[in-house]
Amino acid sequence: MTTKEYRKQTNYANRGMNFEKRIQQANKDYDAKGVAVIDKLPTPVRVLGSEKGMIKGFYESKSTVDFSGTFEGRSITFEAKSVTGKSFPLKNISDHQIKHLQKVSDHGAIAFLLLEFRDMGEVFIVPLDILKDYFDKAANGGRKSIPYNSMELHAYEVKKGAQVPLDYLETARKMEEVKWDG
Repeated sequence: MTTKEYRKQTNYANRGMNFEKRIQQANKDYDAKGVAVIDKLPTPVRVLGSEKGMIKGFYESKSTVDFSGTFEGRSITFEAKSVTGKSFPLKNISDHQIKHLQKVSDHGAIAFLLLEFRDMGEVFIVPLDILKDYFDKAANGGRKSIPYNSMELHAYEVKKGAQVPLDYLETARKMEEVKWDG
């Protein structure tokens, strides 16, 4: 593997780490203020052993989604993605993740995609029904991505909160109000 290939592979694997850290900091802030308890869900890994400081193992099963918890007496579950450019490629989310979000939503959970457009410095909540609509259309030969310019019409921008730098729960609350009032 050349240095260029290694660098490209490494950057690809860690592209959403800063976004994830921001979400985890928001979750700590929410917990400290008594607003919500939301945790990062680990991917099930089977450790086979270690050799010279390297841990050997494999993923036991597919992960469901990134975050889950409780907010205002309701379950909240979401997948978080960070992209560069002006669209979110639907190949970046798995069918089993969409199905999981739908299952928890069917049981009353708040379920969505939290999507960062890094180049624009903006974060949006994409409601599950919008995500599923794009996913279904792509499966039937339609567009294979969600364009940035559709965020204004179909998603909710996450603003910086007074006490939480990435106040996605306030945005989720607004999304749910529209859902139940609409």
